Formats: sequence, C-alpha cells, structure tokens
Amino acid sequence: MNSRSGKAAALDSDSVLIVAEKPDAARRIALVLDENEKPSKESLGALSYYRSVRSGKNLLIVPVLGHMYTLVPREGGRQHYPVFDCAWSPKGLIGKVDERVRALIREIEHLASEAKEFVNACDYDVEGSLIGYTILKFACQGKDPIAKRMKLSTLTKKEILEAFNSSMSALDFGLIEAGETRHLVDWLYGINLSRALTLAALRSWKRYATLSIGRVQGPTLGFVSDREGEILSFVPQVFWELKARISVDGQAVMAELCKGRIDTMHDAENTVQECLGHEGLVSGIEVKRYSQEPLKPFDLGTLQAEAYRIFGFLPSRSLRVAERLYLSALISYPRTSSQKIPDSVDCESILRSLAGLPSVSALAQELVLKGRYTPTQGAKEDPAHPAIYPTGDLPQSELGSDEAKLYDLVVRRFLALFGEPAFKESVKVVIQIGPHPFQLSGRRVISEGWARYYQPYFRTDEVALPSFQVGQRLRVSEILSDERFTSPPSRFNAASLLDLMEKSGIGTKATRAEIIDTLYDRGYIAQSRMVATDLGLQVSRLIRMYCPVVASIDLTRQLEQEMESIEVGRERKREILAKAIAELKPALEKLKENELVIGEKLRQALRSVQVQKNRVGPCPICGKGDLVIMQSRKTGKRFVGCTDYFDGGCRASFPLPQRAFLKPLSRTCPRCQWPMILVRSSKRRPWNLCINPRCPRKKHQGDVA
Repeated sequence: MNSRSGKAAALDSDSVLIVAEKPDAARRIALVLDENEKPSKESLGALSYYRSVRSGKNLLIVPVLGHMYTLVPREGGRQHYPVFDCAWSPKGLIGKVDERVRALIREIEHLASEAKEFVNACDYDVEGSLIGYTILKFACQGKDPIAKRMKLSTLTKKEILEAFNSSMSALDFGLIEAGETRHLVDWLYGINLSRALTLAALRSWKRYATLSIGRVQGPTLGFVSDREGEILSFVPQVFWELKARISVDGQAVMAELCKGRIDTMHDAENTVQECLGHEGLVSGIEVKRYSQEPLKPFDLGTLQAEAYRIFGFLPSRSLRVAERLYLSALISYPRTSSQKIPDSVDCESILRSLAGLPSVSALAQELVLKGRYTPTQGAKEDPAHPAIYPTGDLPQSELGSDEAKLYDLVVRRFLALFGEPAFKESVKVVIQIGPHPFQLSGRRVISEGWARYYQPYFRTDEVALPSFQVGQRLRVSEILSDERFTSPPSRFNAASLLDLMEKSGIGTKATRAEIIDTLYDRGYIAQSRMVATDLGLQVSRLIRMYCPVVASIDLTRQLEQEMESIEVGRERKREILAKAIAELKPALEKLKENELVIGEKLRQALRSVQVQKNRVGPCPICGKGDLVIMQSRKTGKRFVGCTDYFDGGCRASFPLPQRAFLKPLSRTCPRCQWPMILVRSSKRRPWNLCINPRCPRKKHQGDVA
C-alpha cells in the first residue's frame, strides 16, 4: 500500500468521499475498491485517509473515531439540572472539545469541500448510521441529503464491491432518526439523574464522586440489587436426602430415593429403618430415545454467552474480539440479533473454503461430500444483518489468542448448523428396597450427529450404568441419610445478566455489555459472581424511592419498542422525546426536594465503599477494628490505621511508602500472618509489603516502609 504524507493531492471534480467507521474498515474498503488493489495512504494534518481510483473517480476513504459528535447542554454549568435543551458538538471531555477530534473534523471539512459525491460506509446499524450522518451533516457542511449508503454485513471483497456498486440512493433516515432519538432520550435521563445524584453526594460529603444512573442502568442495577436482597434475606431450610449403595457385578453404584427429599429427620430415620436388612430388586427399566436438533446460529447475545461459558470472556471482551474478526473480513457483522442465515449467503462456497482451514478441514470436506448446504435456522430475525457466520475468507496470518479462540468457536458453530440431529438415550432403573423405590439414571449418546462438528465445545452429560435386568436381585451394602440445606438464588454473572436484559427487552445488542461495564466502573457491583456493593444497593434503593420511573422495566422496554418503531416510520422523534420529558420532570422535582436526605444516604454509602476499598485487614493489635489506608489531615501523608481509634481508642498505626500506588492484598504475610499491601512505584519493581514493622521477613528481604 503506497503512502504519501504532507498536503493532500489536489482533488478533482469526480472525487467521492466515503466515511468509514474505523481505520481498519477504511483500509479494507480502500484495498477492495482500488482497481489495482494498491490504494495510497495519505495524510492531511492529523487525518490519515486512503485514496483509491475506480472507474476514473478518486475515492477518498476517510476513517472516523466512532462517535465524533456528542450531545451537550446549550447552556448552564455542570452543577445545574434539570436540563432539556441540547445540541450536537464535537466530542470532548468535561465540557472541552478534544483537540484531536477538532483537528480531524477540520481536515474532513477540507476534503469534503472539494468532493462531489458522498457515501456513508459505517457499520449498517443504528449507531453506524448516526455516526456517518453526523459527519456528513456537520463536518461535511450539510451533505447528508445527497449522500448514499453502503450496506455491509461482511468486509469480504465480494460484498464490498456489491455494496459500492449498488449503494442505496439515500441515507437510511429511519435508522438515523431512531439512533438520534435513543441518544437524546438516554442523554436526558443520564445527564439529569447523574447530576442529581452527584450533586446531592457532593453537597453532603464535600467530596466529588462520579455517580451515574440512566434509563437502562436503573433496571439493570435493580436486577442485581434484588438478587442481593434475596440472597441476604434467604433462610435455608433443612432437608434429608436418602441414597442406597448397591453392588452390581462388583461395581458400587448410588441409587436415590424416588420421592426425593424428606423434610423431617423423623421421616428420614424411619425410611432408613424400613430399608435396612432388605436386598434390592430391579422392578422396572425405562429406556427412552430422543433426538437433539443442532444449536441455532449465533446472534451477538448467544455468542457472548457461549464465549463466557467456554473461555470466561466477559461480554464486552467478546464483542471487541468479534469486531476485530469482522474488520479482518473473517466473520460477518457481530452486532446482530438474528439467528437466521438467509439464502443470499453462499453456504456451499463458505464450506468449500473452510475445507482449507487445517483445524476443521476434514469436517468441512465431509459436509461438502454429503452436499449438506442448508443450515439450521433460529427464530429471531434482524432486518439489518444475518446471524454471525464465518465469511469463508481464511486468516492470512496467525491470529492473536483471543481472536483464534472466538474464530474457532464461530467456525465450528457454523459447521454444526449443517449436521444431522444427535440421538441420545436415557435409562431409568427402579430398584425396590423394602417398601421404598430407589432409582438410577443414566444417559448416553447414540449418534453424535451435529455435536461432532461442535467439539470440543459440546457439553456432554453422559452417565454410564451397568447392565440390569427386571427381577434382578442386588446386594444393598448401605443406606445413607444426608442432611442438606436449601441454597439461596445464584448470583448473576456477566452472561446470565446479559441474558436477563435481553429477555426483559431493555438495552440493545450493542449497548448491554457497556451497561454492565459501567456498573462495575461506578462501583455499584463487584466480582465476577456479581455482588451489589453498599453503594449499588443505596443508589438502587434511592432511585426506586424517589424516581421509580427510572427503575421501571416496563417503561424502559416500552421506550425501546417505541424507538425501534421509528426505524419503520411508525413513531416520530418529537412524540417520544415529549413523552420522555413528561415522565422525567416530576421525578427530577422529587429528587431536588429530597436532596439533603439523598445526599446523606449517598455519603454513608460512599464512605463505606471507600473503607472497603482501602481495607487492609483485621487489626492484629486490638482484634476489634479494621486496618485501613488513611491520610493525615495535618501532613497529607498516608499510613495504615485502625478504625477502632474512633470508638475504642486503638492507636495502632503503620507507615507507608508515600509516592507509590498502594493496593490492599487479600492475603497475609507467610511469616507473621499480618496483612499485606501491593506497592508500585516508578523507582523499583512492584513488591508485596507486610505492614508489620517487626516482620522477620524484612530482615532478609529488606522490605521497609
């Protein structure tokens, strides 16, 4: 690929400016559209772009950095709410325009001033349509009415050429209006509610803490908070399970009481007594055979859930990796809710191409030889994009670890779509012991079918049993009575929370993972098995008390449906915005009226979070308080002190390094069992510091505070 720096070459009257969403996408589009597949990479100030030549026209493929325009209040400072009037402005931080964004926009303006045709080639979804629209409208000085639209589901050569040659004659204004409405509604909720919480906390705590809540954050936090409440209030119930140890041809097996758990010790003991001394008699054998159809094609949600189950990838990580694979033209567009692969996708060609991939060559060739080219389809559809599938383009270089894993998962899922049903067999053996029947259950795979193509990701649940015959007598060596307790509800993980958000109809396929990340970033939830923090519980409680409209799943779902209706022209932006403001105004008034109470509750929660974050461990001096990292008001120096100082007067304190990053560790010193802290500084490698000044370890390692 040629490269040319400095001022852009003179533009002729046949120049076409094509807006791409990311640099990798721009490079790929430029490579395909150039007649010689040798586009030049050029620079204009801060902007790097590509120039391709096709049919006598100069194609200027300009990458943008995602959303380069954002919504900002037209007036009022950061400590003011409610605000309802906003405008699009170049993106920045804390009210200031990002200078790099400003420079890029300036250079795009220059290129646009001499171009005659304009095309939006950003991702074909709500966000991509809005990104391209704002660039064409603002940076290109109102070229949105005359611009065309390229619709891409993959970045393969074939599809890029088809999308360019048959570009839509106008922008997809339905998607644009839906995207703009979503941003406006989310901005109205987010800025007003976040400012209400942040200012209430600031005025009470006298310290600044970033707090946020929004239209989708509220219900999502509510899911985790409700589950936390169920777990904390859960009262375990005792019950008993009875099992019989039985010998079959020298093999010991454990049979379970058919009627399941027993609720009282008296009944459990009586049942054991009634079984003692009896041999087992096989009274029945039930064999069932059933088929299991292939799994459905991946949409984004099921891909994220499967990647979490198999690789432990958080949803946001899976999406980032999938987008990199898409930009490399290896898989189709990942932000889709479809579980269908349409006839327009040449599955035969893709399978023949995958036969050249060493890891699945034999499996792909087998499907080609069988002539199986019709994939299993799911129920969900997405009007913009098909389900996720491999394009057939093979990696030209070694993939990174994450990319290789996710690509292999997508490829094998695709192959499995063409497999035959799997057949399984379940066996239930009933063994009578005295007056009580016990049972054994077994399962086995008779024919793997599609599951063979999905290995090693297919979950098998086989349980092998010895052979039995009705009337067979068996020796019972032991009757066991196990005392058990009912379990509380399971905590959410990223995949299960994402699934609940999707089923509840809140958020979008593109934003749900970001919402979960935000809850972590704000300190509302913690750990992979999600725990709602004191701050998260308090924010959720306050929102439900003073602003229930934000916590409402039904209202959030309704707004999502209305914004989707905009895409097909059934709803209009003006009506939805008016409705959102009407719902929001009384809620904000109530928050203002109760600002002092809200601020005090948030102050307590923030202080608790800070203590937990800085907690080093239990105090080994008094045995009552906790050691936490503190800062002296007089000297500004950090030290470890005991919280019992304020209650019982424990004066334990220990010095710390002052110009370093400190993080409490969840383990103790192996020599003295005192708490330890991770220390990072620019002057030496990170080390683990035992806070005990008399630790024997320090004499040997030279650890000093």
